[in-house]
Amino acid sequence: MPAQAQGPEGFEAVGSVAVRTFAAHQSPQATRTHHSMDGHHVNARAGDGSGAPHNHFADYDELPEGHFYDPDAEYEPDPEYAATLAPDAARQRRERIGPTGRPLPYFPIPGPLTDHGPAKIIAMCNQKGGVGKTTSTINLGAALAEYGRRVLLVDFDPQGALSVGLGVNPMELDLTVYNLLMERGMAADEVLLKTAVPNMDLLPSNIDLSAAEVQLVSEVARESTLQRALKPLLPDYDYIVIDCQPSLGLLTVNALTAAHKVIVPLECEFFALRGVALLTETIEKVQERLNPELELDGILATMYDSRTVHSREVLARVVEAFDDHVYHTVIGRTVRFPETTVAGEPITTYASNSVGAAAYRQLAREVLARCHAE
Repeated sequence: MPAQAQGPEGFEAVGSVAVRTFAAHQSPQATRTHHSMDGHHVNARAGDGSGAPHNHFADYDELPEGHFYDPDAEYEPDPEYAATLAPDAARQRRERIGPTGRPLPYFPIPGPLTDHGPAKIIAMCNQKGGVGKTTSTINLGAALAEYGRRVLLVDFDPQGALSVGLGVNPMELDLTVYNLLMERGMAADEVLLKTAVPNMDLLPSNIDLSAAEVQLVSEVARESTLQRALKPLLPDYDYIVIDCQPSLGLLTVNALTAAHKVIVPLECEFFALRGVALLTETIEKVQERLNPELELDGILATMYDSRTVHSREVLARVVEAFDDHVYHTVIGRTVRFPETTVAGEPITTYASNSVGAAAYRQLAREVLARCHAE
């Protein structure tokens, strides 16, 4: 890969897009750029060979106003972690080893679309709570919308966390996804809400949805109820992302029956790892009996902290077990995520310059690259 052409100060040309680099906000000494023999550029703080301790997430938690991360450099691991991945530091820089221990591909910035639809439906699913499902649904959707994709988010959890995370008070809603599921003749347009993010809409939820799990038991083809409700919306969107509840009940089975792909957010913690086998077994049963088109698109490591041995060990075990099904993108811990919930907006708008926003933009590019490769 040839060295990238330099534009104005602090910019690099990536195709036709100018992207701010770390040089835009660091001193010359701090931003010394290493060039490997194959022309890759590497952030100096990612591993300068000095052996000095670095804290990647603390160093780059937020940039000054108007500055942006270079999305092709943000995941260079710290030197201590890099030593566990490749003993040769030069090789490690040259091959751009990512947090998962594999060479980190370059995910290109997607071009605009001339037309939209039919939508790919993605279920964000894990029966364990607190692993980042709702956070990932909001921020992946917002990042896809930034790249010009029309996105619909479906809050399919009676707790209504997705709706709250987008600034909606679930208790004040007259119509929710529950009405769309259970009331014949109900049109999706009557339930849809526009969000503050351009190109991103919401099907909200509240505690009423908990009644649907009981009421659906007596319905014919009860597992396909959500699929039927979403079918008229497919031509209007490029991606529909469903935030599932933390269980493997009938609502989750409905989401898996409607979906084309499953993303499994997985906290880098041992107890979260234990439940993945049960979830993959459920996915396989839905594939066999209800939805042959369903695929496990990827496992997304969340709440990752490269400073702890435990996080690194859990991530290594996940990669060992699932290999290419594990996303190269890893979502690190940052205080910005709980702050965005209070603010009621995605991290891509609340803290656009943060490492968390950069991570979800990279995840969006990786998801788009996987879909394009099919």
